Amino acid sequence: MIRGVVFACCVWLGSVFAASAQETFWVQIEAQPSLRDAEARVRSYSARLPDVAGFQLSSRWYGIAIGPYSRPAAQAQLNSLLAQGLIPRDAFLAPSSRLGPQFWPIGANDLARPAQPVVPVAQPAQELEPGEETPRQARAAENLLSLEQKRLLQTALQAEGFYDSTIDGLFGRGTRASMEAWQIANGFEPTGILTTAQRAALIQTYNSILDGLGMEFTTDVAAGIEMVMPMAELRFKEYEVPFAHYESAGSKGISLSLISQEGGKARFQGLYSVLQTLDAVPTEGPRSISGDRFQITGTDRDKHTTIDVRFTDGTIKGFMLIWPAGDEKRLNRVLGEMRASFVSLPGVLDPSLSPPDESQSIDLLAGLEIRQPQTAATGFFVDGRGSVLTAAETLGSCERISIGDETDADVVFADADLGLALLRPQQSIAPMAYATFQSSVPRLNDEVAVAGFSFGGDLGAPTLTVGELADLRGLEGEDTEKRLVLQAEPGDSGGPVFDQGGAVLGLLRPAPEREGQILPQTVRFAIDADTIRTRLAAEGVAISEVSVPAIMDPVELSALAADIAVLVKCW
Repeated sequence: MIRGVVFACCVWLGSVFAASAQETFWVQIEAQPSLRDAEARVRSYSARLPDVAGFQLSSRWYGIAIGPYSRPAAQAQLNSLLAQGLIPRDAFLAPSSRLGPQFWPIGANDLARPAQPVVPVAQPAQELEPGEETPRQARAAENLLSLEQKRLLQTALQAEGFYDSTIDGLFGRGTRASMEAWQIANGFEPTGILTTAQRAALIQTYNSILDGLGMEFTTDVAAGIEMVMPMAELRFKEYEVPFAHYESAGSKGISLSLISQEGGKARFQGLYSVLQTLDAVPTEGPRSISGDRFQITGTDRDKHTTIDVRFTDGTIKGFMLIWPAGDEKRLNRVLGEMRASFVSLPGVLDPSLSPPDESQSIDLLAGLEIRQPQTAATGFFVDGRGSVLTAAETLGSCERISIGDETDADVVFADADLGLALLRPQQSIAPMAYATFQSSVPRLNDEVAVAGFSFGGDLGAPTLTVGELADLRGLEGEDTEKRLVLQAEPGDSGGPVFDQGGAVLGLLRPAPEREGQILPQTVRFAIDADTIRTRLAAEGVAISEVSVPAIMDPVELSALAADIAVLVKCW
């Protein structure tokens, strides 16, 4: 069945529904890109199957179909032929309205014929009853199978865990051994040659995993996408460009979003990055981008998210499927059907189809929540390798740490006693600049400035907050800290504390918590440069130092801060 989702001006719907009630259906077997190939295939099928015809398709390909039938009869014929392994597993129902001019049989006009009764497909005459086939007769019946049917048998054996080699349709030692293993597991005589009944049982088991999902070839005209979709578990929700959202309609919690928009390579690559920030896409799982296609997989204990997007002739189209965890075998079958049947039609989603965006939330991407970190703080580069120093307290119980949104980092050390943590990016980073530490003793009441992402990165660049140096020690006389008078935000924690010349005096710690006391909001502490130097030296990290105080223009200091300070996110 072709299911179309069209939300446009449809004043003619009544006439369409009246016509569709009389429409006949076909089992579309396959399509070929050239008329010559299609004619060869249609002749091959007609020698084994009834009611075979060939039609030109709107995609300029040539389709091979069986019919015409009523819709229930067409579904019954499809199920029967699939169970026997006589047609490809991606065959589907197509209404007569989707078929173009007929090219075979020559001169026929089968689109005008009324629905025909289903003709059962008989087994070869030389066979006994399926349960009585001898190995010789089973091999004779096997020789009548097409290459596609033999590949389907290998695929089914592989899905059942008996075959782990190439799907090539060639029945060599590996395939024979897998057939024998399947026979033993299912209580049959181990001959290595499947009888007609055994082939049917294997294919039926292979296809039964899709029972109840309503795998239907569905057309979303607005998105310009058609493919097989599990429509028994889905219902259309809304368009929010670039997505066509299908929400869960069953008990399994399956959802699907089609992706459709115009764009060039830059937008295509940008979408690859943006989609990975969605809350619906777990961080664990492989992802790859190459040429004109990217694939993203994310898994956690609740769900398995798969994204498959293709870039062709200025259009970006694909899908995002969210599936419950623990059902990977069924998921892999569904993904195989979806990818094999995916067709890009002319057109992309019209932005006017999206509902008015009243929320204007930066935490949403077209109705999908963007993943938010547990905490966002500040760090800064301390060497040319891209090593980042930050406050140990900001890391908390992170499952993942990133420098910015995209660059994952490993923790070299997190010293809770000193309050220091060193991060190293998993991908190479060449910082524009890195910290130079002040080795001379600063003067009390000197002006200092902290560079930090005060608002969690919303501003896109660090903010400079000016204060003054109140004491060279902590409140309890600690010589590892300096006390500051500074009105800082939580996101500034871990940021560099500059003197007036742009040299780093220390690292800003989170706001102090003292049992039974509430300190003034302007009381802050920084881990001093000597403590940082000693701790980094223990890890083999040499820092750059300056011993002569200087004065830097505030504009230059802001530019330096933007090069040195980085956003550190805990996920």
